[in-house]
Formats: sequence, C-alpha cells, structure tokens
Amino acid sequence: MCHAVPAYDPVVGGWLRSVTLDVDGVEDMAAYPFAIPAVAALAAELALDPAVTFLVGDNGSGKSTLVEGLAVAAGFNAEGGSRNFAFTTRASTSDLHRHLRLTRPPGRPRTGYFLRSESFFNVATQIDELGGEVAGAYGSRSLHEQSHGESFQALVQNRFGPDGLYIMDEPEAALSPQGCLVLLRQMHELVTAGGQFVIATHSPLLIAYPGATVYELDGDGIEPVPFDQTGGYQMHRLFLDAPQRFLRHLFDDLP
Repeated sequence: MCHAVPAYDPVVGGWLRSVTLDVDGVEDMAAYPFAIPAVAALAAELALDPAVTFLVGDNGSGKSTLVEGLAVAAGFNAEGGSRNFAFTTRASTSDLHRHLRLTRPPGRPRTGYFLRSESFFNVATQIDELGGEVAGAYGSRSLHEQSHGESFQALVQNRFGPDGLYIMDEPEAALSPQGCLVLLRQMHELVTAGGQFVIATHSPLLIAYPGATVYELDGDGIEPVPFDQTGGYQMHRLFLDAPQRFLRHLFDDLP
C-alpha cells in the first residue's frame, strides 16, 4: 500500500485505524450514496494509514462523499471546523455517516479538524461571529481578510497542533503549487508530532507525500495504488510532457 519508504517513524496505530460500511443497516444499497462503487466497497474493511491516507479519483467517484461521511462519523461538523462547531448553513449531508463503523485505538486525539474547501467560507464566518478566544486561535487576522490560500495556510499554521486528527477535502482548491508544498511541510511536522491525516484530493503534488497510503476510487470500487500510477498523476504528467498534443486533440474539430 505504501509507495515509498517513509522518512520518519510512523505513529503506531493512528487515531482512526479503519472504516467499514455496516451493510446490514442500509435499507437500499441501490440508493445514493451506497450505490457509489467506492462506498459499497467499504463493506470490506478499509485500513487507514496511521500517518497519511489519500483518496483520489475522478469527479463523481465518491471521494468527497466518503471523506464527509468519515468526518461526521468521527464527530466533526458536516460543513467543517472542529468538534465544537455545530452550525448548519444548508443541510446537504448524506446519511452515510450513520452507517460507517470506525475502528479507533484507546484514547482520543488532543485536537482535530475537518477542512472542507467548498464550505470554508461558512466556517470563517462562524469564527468571526464567535470572536474572542475562538477567533484568536486562528491568528491575528480574520480569515475573511486574507486570500483563500492565505486563510487555508493560516488555519493549518495556527489551529492544527500535535496529536491531532485532520480530515481534509480538496485542500489544494485554494493553494498554488508552492502552497501545496508548504502544506506538505506543515503536514510532515504534524505527522512527526502524532498527527494523522485523511485527505481527498486531485493534487499530484500532495499525494507524493513520502510513505502515504493512496487509495484510488473508480467505477470498480477502491484500491491502493502507488501515487505515480494514479489516473490524476498520469494525466498531469502526460499533459505537461506534451501539452500541444493534448490541445490539438481537444480542439481539432473547431474551426
């Protein structure tokens, strides 16, 4: 499952060891989200890396649905934030979390966070409304007063800490390539301090994190793959090697 020898000693156990779908409790496996092949595949236990697990796949493969269900089952707010956040802007969460069974070690993480890029604006608004010590924990500036990428980096820099569980949905949405590299460095510092990450992403930069477990979700289910064999990585590499060839193919039917 691991594509490289890690440059650190992995945390033994991690805060989430595995996830399983309780099929017996599902009324209709042909209904959303259970009909998604990657979700249905969770009927067999899916091991989570004690340090970093990536979920990758094309649009509609179920990675965001899965990471949302995992986060809510772990006690986080569906729109993002820490376990202390309980606001709802628009109820759109599936009931997947009600049917997921998490395997955990004894004890609890010291801290944790669910970063969901599509609803991070709502989280930042909630932080401003709470103010005081809550806002102070995110740095000296309101997240709304920073660029999208700066606010993501401020969140990780100021709010994430040792011995934490961090679930992230497409964090690269706000980050430049350089910002992704900064995030890799921040992740490594936290992993070596007892942190665990589960991340849904399209970024070929992020999934290169040394020693991470990468699962690819597709129409056949979910399988571990080396990071450089994922569809997303291969597409980026082929395009960058010969962009004009791809562009000619895309546009050759236009005048």
